[in-house]
Amino acid sequence: MELAFTGSVIEWRGPAPYYFVPVPDQECADIREVAAMATYGWGVIPVEATVGEVAFATSLFPKDGGYLLPLKNAVRGPQGLGSGDEVTVSMTVRL
Repeated sequence: MELAFTGSVIEWRGPAPYYFVPVPDQECADIREVAAMATYGWGVIPVEATVGEVAFATSLFPKDGGYLLPLKNAVRGPQGLGSGDEVTVSMTVRL
């Protein structure tokens, strides 16, 4: 399943800050249709994503009925991305 969307980077404060892009509602609905086949536990969904020029593998985190795409420093740093920045994401759910 291939998806593309635009979203704002958000910061999750904890012991260390984490950064995510919330997946829009329509794409979340599409992901839920294949979630049982894709998840490897705890509701996380493995994906391959591209933000800007950086391609990476990660897993979507379930949150409040939707999903969050984590952005590691290796993804954000080279592009200078921070909280509030708008990004375009291309993503493939790994089944």
